[in-house]
Amino acid sequence: MHSASGVVATPELGIGTFQHWYENRHDYAREWKERTGRKIVGAFCTYVPEEIVYAGGMITVRVLGGHEPQDVTEPHIFGMYCPFCRDCLAQGLKGRYDYFDGIVLAHSCLHFRQTYDSWRLHIGAGFDYYLPMPNQVQSPHARTYYRGELAKFKAFMEEQLGRELSDADLDRGIAVINENRRLLRQIYEYRKRPNPPVTGLECMYMAITAQFVDKSEHNQALRAAIAEIEAGRDVGRGGTIRLMTVGSENDDPDFLNMAESLGATIVIDDQCAGSRSFWNELVPQADRLQAIADRYCDRPACPTKDYPERTRFPHVLGLARDWGAQGAIVIQQKFCDPHEGDIKPLREYLENTGVPTVFLEFDATNPIGPFRIRVEAFLETLRNEDLFGDDDDGLF
Repeated sequence: MHSASGVVATPELGIGTFQHWYENRHDYAREWKERTGRKIVGAFCTYVPEEIVYAGGMITVRVLGGHEPQDVTEPHIFGMYCPFCRDCLAQGLKGRYDYFDGIVLAHSCLHFRQTYDSWRLHIGAGFDYYLPMPNQVQSPHARTYYRGELAKFKAFMEEQLGRELSDADLDRGIAVINENRRLLRQIYEYRKRPNPPVTGLECMYMAITAQFVDKSEHNQALRAAIAEIEAGRDVGRGGTIRLMTVGSENDDPDFLNMAESLGATIVIDDQCAGSRSFWNELVPQADRLQAIADRYCDRPACPTKDYPERTRFPHVLGLARDWGAQGAIVIQQKFCDPHEGDIKPLREYLENTGVPTVFLEFDATNPIGPFRIRVEAFLETLRNEDLFGDDDDGLF
């Protein structure tokens, strides 16, 4: 539905709102900026401390790809870098994110560091800030170090705003974002039911839109979605094979829709486009910056930050068991080095504990057809009680 101004109008708040926001993300951002007169900060990773940005009346908008051929990136980034980071850079080069007032990268992987540097040099966005988020978060020094880096980031944002960010400002940011995490967790809890009242695709829309929609507005939509579910919503997912998705970033609705159309329900995930971004709340402390530092060091780890101990393996297994997943789709963006190092041991870990897996290597422009065949075959093995639990035969 379009308004007189040509902007796609947001439907009545509810579960359908999130798909609308996802499909019209740039329209939403431009309308929000015009309506509020406030600034938008582009973020390249979910490790960017949103609490500080939101405390200043701004919002973070995570840069996402367009799932389209990357015909403009080769002069600016290595072709052997992951297709997701190249797709994101392509969106910037094509002017899709021209509403940014600044960009921030909290360090995660080398590939996105190159995306950020290329964006800063060849696109620009007002201000830019590189935040040295420690990779070795298990170090006893990580939290103290990161607290110091957050203080520098806060001071930088205060320069952009022309005013100090008070404890009250930080408390407001923390409260709104914590509520968002709490509401998303509540939505995810419904997926434990034998007949989940929401699909995996719908939950993907909810989780990924939280990464670019004003959290206050997103919270309103989540509360409306919960009311819709509590009213007795039935999407007919009982009796389907329960799957989880694990691995690299994936916000491809066509893929999730395909998997669920074959008789599966995605009941849980461990991905940065999903649960990993919101799973743990911030625990308030008198020192707000230390509380923020602790939260981001404690969150379910990306492989870039999960060493020397692999803490995410038992976390992933716990999710599979708690949500009753009968199998796992392990996804890797092509050339994603951090996840590539985890794929073999993670699959062995899950399969040795009774969770069969199938591995899929993603590219931004991969056709769905070959994936459909692989997922369909995987589901067939899970339906066959004689094969369930057998050793990996090398087909997947």
